Amino acid sequence: FFFQPHAGIRDPLWSRGLGDVYKRQQYMSDKNRIIIFDTTMRDGEQSPGASMSLEEKLQISRVFDELGVDIIEAGFPIASPGDFEAVTEISKTLKNSIPAGLARATKKDIDACHESLKHAKNFRIHTFISTSPLHMKHKLNKSPEEVLGAIKESVSYARKFTDDVEWSCEDGTRTDMDYMCKTVELAIKSGAKTINIPDTVGYTVPSEFKKIIETLINKVPNIDKAILSTHCHNDLGLAVANSLAGVMAGARQIECTINGIGERAGNAALEEVVMAMRTRHDLMPYTTNINTKLLSKASKVVSNATGFPVQFNKAVVGKNAFAHESGIHQDGMLKNRNTYEIMTPESVGVHKTSLVMGKHSGRHAFKDKLNDLGYVGVTDDVIQIAFGKFKVLADKKKHIYDEDIAAIVDDSLVTEDNVIKLKSLKVFAGTGEPQKAEMTLEVFGEVKKASETGDGPVDAIFKCIKKLYPHDVKLLLYNVHAVTEGTDAQATVSVRIEEKGKTTVGQAADTDTLVASANAYLSALNKLIIKRKKTAPDPSLSAQI
Repeated sequence: FFFQPHAGIRDPLWSRGLGDVYKRQQYMSDKNRIIIFDTTMRDGEQSPGASMSLEEKLQISRVFDELGVDIIEAGFPIASPGDFEAVTEISKTLKNSIPAGLARATKKDIDACHESLKHAKNFRIHTFISTSPLHMKHKLNKSPEEVLGAIKESVSYARKFTDDVEWSCEDGTRTDMDYMCKTVELAIKSGAKTINIPDTVGYTVPSEFKKIIETLINKVPNIDKAILSTHCHNDLGLAVANSLAGVMAGARQIECTINGIGERAGNAALEEVVMAMRTRHDLMPYTTNINTKLLSKASKVVSNATGFPVQFNKAVVGKNAFAHESGIHQDGMLKNRNTYEIMTPESVGVHKTSLVMGKHSGRHAFKDKLNDLGYVGVTDDVIQIAFGKFKVLADKKKHIYDEDIAAIVDDSLVTEDNVIKLKSLKVFAGTGEPQKAEMTLEVFGEVKKASETGDGPVDAIFKCIKKLYPHDVKLLLYNVHAVTEGTDAQATVSVRIEEKGKTTVGQAADTDTLVASANAYLSALNKLIIKRKKTAPDPSLSAQI
């Protein structure tokens, strides 16, 4: 089971540089090739508080392009001017991955997708409509016949703009099976080349999802003209298992996100489905185009952009994924790593902590270290900024760990011009006296000073910022974690703020937690100032497929 393109119809995945006829035939004959469709910047961004700036999305898209993601769903263009702009700019910059945009079953949505994606040589329009009895009655207020009409009209209309049209049946796993077969057959007949079956509310289990895919393959007469896809949510913690069950039944595309972020409990985690297939190749003999050595880097970039820290025990990319504390485990590892590790840290881009970098290290050695850590293609400007911060840190810390360097680079990758900058900070804290902060900021080029007391030093710092630049926001998140061990460890602080529906995340690292706190808040505030110029997305356009 695999899509065999009709004569004259281009397969967008051929644009990945497969080249001559021989390579095309080789690709078509590989029935175990799994297409990775990443929706981190669309479904992932719908996680409450996970809004990303344009620069962050561009940074993520560059990493995903390098990672080997086949299809990047860059956003939902009709949702807001910001989403439209992000999809437009991403479609201009991708070199290998195919950009995609999401659209409801309406011409205005599809037009917005086309307008934002038209700059790319190849692109995908992904359109959807609900098909479950519950959604058709209570969400759409449409009859099954009306939904069939909408499918035919929307897919046919999208097909006018591109050969690469994907159709999804929202709430597919709660859809009547006979009706689903009708909708899928119609969508393919109307021009869809990919059929996605979403477990929109994370309701199904592997055996049931496998049966759904098998039924479609057996009962839909034109199913051989399309690729079947999975899109599983993690409400019951089964998103990865359901996705793999779908693949084993015949699906050849997995829709997923880095770190598993997404609506509610999230989506199938890209890093988990890819490494599961690679590690258990004996049971799942499938291949992907993913360079697994960049998984750790992709995880960090997404975590920094969203402000969502990766849980320590997260599979594949968590800090403890390759840590062994039990004496029995340590003994086994010393004798043979295979006793307690089913994959190597290096296979996902995790390197052993190194202590060789110090204050006497030069710029060339620093650049080589960045390459070792997976920061390939970082601009000279970012390297220069990061190297300066590295030298300052080296004067403060005896040992510089790889994680310290990664934190410095991540902190330097934001290239937006800040209109509010921290010039100096003094904090007075302790018992018996009110905590006090004295701060100097540069606000739109003007240097201002303030002194405030608060319920703790961080509260005093944030009050100073509000006094020097009056604003009214809600603090949604303040998170601190140490990058490495020891009392001289760098602290990475994440701050998420919200103003009238607009949410931004700021992050900063420093050996002084309070300085990092101030810079993280200012980072979020600077992003908010930029975001104020754009219209907030309409909450009703949050697409849950």
